[in-house]
Amino acid sequence: MSMIKTIIIDDERLARNELKKLLMDFPEIEVIAEAANANEGIEKIDSLNPDLIFLDIQMPGKTGFDMLSELTKAPDVIFTTAYDEYALKAFEVNALDYLLKPVEPKRLADAIQKLHLDEDKETFGEHDISTNKSILGEHDQVFVKDGERCWFVKLSDIRLFESVGNYAKVYFGPNKPLILKSLNALEERLDEKVFFRANRKHIANLRLIEKIEPYFNGGLLLELKGGEKIEVSRRQTVKFKEMMSL
Repeated sequence: MSMIKTIIIDDERLARNELKKLLMDFPEIEVIAEAANANEGIEKIDSLNPDLIFLDIQMPGKTGFDMLSELTKAPDVIFTTAYDEYALKAFEVNALDYLLKPVEPKRLADAIQKLHLDEDKETFGEHDISTNKSILGEHDQVFVKDGERCWFVKLSDIRLFESVGNYAKVYFGPNKPLILKSLNALEERLDEKVFFRANRKHIANLRLIEKIEPYFNGGLLLELKGGEKIEVSRRQTVKFKEMMSL
């Protein structure tokens, strides 16, 4: 069993120590760092690339949700909190699990069990990309926060990014929340074999294209699985055809 690199993020030192003590019963969980607030958490996650974080929701300054929305790539998350009114919100985020403080050993064991089930579902070979930290693989998940609603989304489920000023609209399932990232910044991080820059305003997931039709001036029209129609500019059409012809 491979070690699960873990970071504990909580503003209370006692809570961190207590959790560390409980985690000693799980030899596969390796606590590689701790953080006392969201900014420190972001820094440690970016530099250490953990598999899992235990995250307190209510922290002074930024909440755990705020912190997640600033990450480029989200690890697995188990929330720890004293407030159960957040439970529903956390599950809309569909985090791995949700532990009320003080954390009970039995609940912790259940949460870690879930983590293993999740790991077993992952397909072989999908972590090859993680050696290159800057490019996000399609199995990586991103955290999207829009007002009070939050989601973890696998990149493979996102069919389209659309530029809206300084924001990007993210299309997955029936949802279209906005994230504060420019299309150019996203393009740098996305795998171009999967996500194609169709024009100035759109990056489309090549695996979720339903139909391709010729369009004005030698361009193309792509229809995505969600029904969106995206024009491929003439210049990008040349590139698109090169990519598509094996």
